[in-house]
Amino acid sequence: MEDIIKILESGTSQNKIEILETLHHTNNLEILQQIILRLSDNSIQVRGEAFNALLLNQNNISKILIDNLSSTNKNIKGFTALVLANKNEKSAIPEIKKIVNNEHGMVRSCAIGSLGYLRAEKISDIILKALTDSNLEVQKSALQTAIQTNIFVSEEKIREISKNNDSQIKNLLLKLKK
Repeated sequence: MEDIIKILESGTSQNKIEILETLHHTNNLEILQQIILRLSDNSIQVRGEAFNALLLNQNNISKILIDNLSSTNKNIKGFTALVLANKNEKSAIPEIKKIVNNEHGMVRSCAIGSLGYLRAEKISDIILKALTDSNLEVQKSALQTAIQTNIFVSEEKIREISKNNDSQIKNLLLKLKK
């Protein structure tokens, strides 16, 4: 176990990936926390493998994932929300709602996308506010969530969003109007 932690903390990217590929069955809290910390690794491949290790883990790891929504690290916060959503962990919805106003657009986008994926209820106010967020990715997540959860968006709000000259936004607006 000490070797695993040592590699995850200071090994090469390739060594970390090789170890992470073997850890999707662990329920050891210390190792799980190390995997979660890799969600903020410098290497995108390591981050992806850590995400996969958490996603594929069939043990009940929801508590440690939910606890990490309060991390000060934006990658850990955002990607943990996505892991919880992909694991269909509806018990995480109240905690995910707490990060929709985070200072980092990436965290807001992940949180809103997670709420949509989880088909969270009573999120209309959150989504309608996010439609006019300063971050374009947050707006896209909010539009997608509005579509997924059948949230009514007024014509006025649609006109306001339409001012963005972004092809993805335009495509999402077409889906919203259907």
